[in-house]
Amino acid sequence: MRIHSLPIQLVNQIAAGEVVERPSSVVKELVENCFDAGAKQITIEIEQGGVRLIKIRDDGCGIVKEDLPLALSRHATSKIATLHDLEQVSSMGFRGEALPSISSVARLTLISRTADADCAWSVTADGSEKNFDPQPDPHPLGTTIDVRDLFYNTPARRKFLKTEKTEFTHIETLVKRMALSRFDISFTLNHNHKEILNLKVADSERDKERRVAEICGSSFIENAVKIEFAASGLELTGWVGLPTFSRSQQDMQFFYVNGRLIKDKLVSHAVKQAYQDVLFHGRHPVFVLYLRLDPTLVDVNAHPAKLEVRFREGRLVHDFLFTALHRSLADIRPEHLMTQIDTIEPVRTDLAYSPEVTHESELKPAFNSTPNYNPRPPQQYALPLTVSESIRAYASLYPEDTQHPDKSFDELVATPAFAPATNHPLGYAIAHIHNIYILAETPKGIILVDTHAAHERVTYERLKKQYQNGTVPSQPLLLPIKMNVTSAEADLAEQESEFFMSFGFELNRSGPETITLRATPALLRNVDKEKLIRDVLADILVHGLSNRIQDNTNQLLASIACHGSVRAHRRLTIDEMNALLRDMEQTERIGQCNHGRPTWIELSTNELDKFFMRGQ
Repeated sequence: MRIHSLPIQLVNQIAAGEVVERPSSVVKELVENCFDAGAKQITIEIEQGGVRLIKIRDDGCGIVKEDLPLALSRHATSKIATLHDLEQVSSMGFRGEALPSISSVARLTLISRTADADCAWSVTADGSEKNFDPQPDPHPLGTTIDVRDLFYNTPARRKFLKTEKTEFTHIETLVKRMALSRFDISFTLNHNHKEILNLKVADSERDKERRVAEICGSSFIENAVKIEFAASGLELTGWVGLPTFSRSQQDMQFFYVNGRLIKDKLVSHAVKQAYQDVLFHGRHPVFVLYLRLDPTLVDVNAHPAKLEVRFREGRLVHDFLFTALHRSLADIRPEHLMTQIDTIEPVRTDLAYSPEVTHESELKPAFNSTPNYNPRPPQQYALPLTVSESIRAYASLYPEDTQHPDKSFDELVATPAFAPATNHPLGYAIAHIHNIYILAETPKGIILVDTHAAHERVTYERLKKQYQNGTVPSQPLLLPIKMNVTSAEADLAEQESEFFMSFGFELNRSGPETITLRATPALLRNVDKEKLIRDVLADILVHGLSNRIQDNTNQLLASIACHGSVRAHRRLTIDEMNALLRDMEQTERIGQCNHGRPTWIELSTNELDKFFMRGQ
């Protein structure tokens, strides 16, 4: 066949294949036009999931009569004029393809009125860009676009649409996401003459949080941290969910760049890294985030539907997002959560953490501070140095708390002698339940702490700081420990001796299947050193050799912290429990252990009263 020009309507239908995937695609394009028109109120009418009718009205600036035919023509726009404009797009739409593409696959009517016009004007279009005949209309200031019988002339496209309920669900989800980007606009969504959404303008911070709660659920805003971070000309605001408030799917992740909802791999990677050692495996964080930057630093013309963008300084944006989120999560302390904890969703039983049980062969006698307790108390190695140091520091600050050697457990619980007047968010320990959970009392209720999970986070954060400062203290062993290992483990110890030294381990090969440990991190001096080394070597061999580990040092530090932390079924004294509570209050990301499991929960006095129907 000879080369020939395609009919205008066919060209627009081809363009519609990229822009108009389903009814929600039409809604997206038209609502974005409302944004650019300066609308303060947007009303969306949907019938039969958008297949029969999509009608969108705004109170924006409107379109003058003479420009109505141009608005329905290809590559006609008021938003850019030169290549320079394209390189710094600040509007939502700019390609000039949406209206002619939509009109080529549906029956479209455009009605608009400007502030200085005597009346509104109406035109209809079929994608041919011909026979425009504007007619007067009593429409108020603003624009209404009426789209009927979507894909009526392209039946092959129409048969791929899902059920009415499914298509409307896509529309509702989209409108909610777009409503999160513009708090200064009110949104009304109706389906089959029934009101589904009615979101008022949100001017104050409280109103904005109320809109977020309406869209994402009240539990999200109650379990979220407010983000306000700026550096290098970039600004990040919004809300991120606590690591313990996560989802099994990525269905509550909203990220906006200069007001435009996007999905971007660079952004996803930065967020994933920020949550990497606080989120339970298989779970996904929730967030509503807004990134603002110079429009010249982001290319919004990378995708026909404008769902993807391309950052001109990708590394800068990635590092900025990671730093902002990482610091915000690190700054969460127990006192920040006390006003939110009453509504935290209960942990699912299939995600509950079962602490590691120490084998009988690994046990040594430990001091039991409760003589009236079980005459055969559980036993284990002494606590690592972190808690021991904390106990001494705590005793020096509050000697009245620790001078009670002759008091029984019942007396300690009955009297507040061990709780000084100084207020602490996590309160003061009163019991060690099942030798696993610390029970502490606060002015507002009670706290339950998973001992192993909490101590693991404390140890991990201290190891990270020491490693980042290049000062992991190493303590030589009085008697070096020789271990029989596999040849692969011996090879690893020999090849990566300097690497292990950077973590405080002096580990040498002394035979084909023998290694010798001469020093360990001072922070872990009281743990079972041989077991710790075997566990760490096994972890490294499972997850790969030095290259991967050196690129992900936090994984190794987390492994060391896990194996070096106090285990379940190790009976703690009141002093030890209080020392751990004080450590927790000073530790970053203490809300969850290195594996993302919760470290503590609170039950308020109101919740306790409800259990026993007090006041009812």
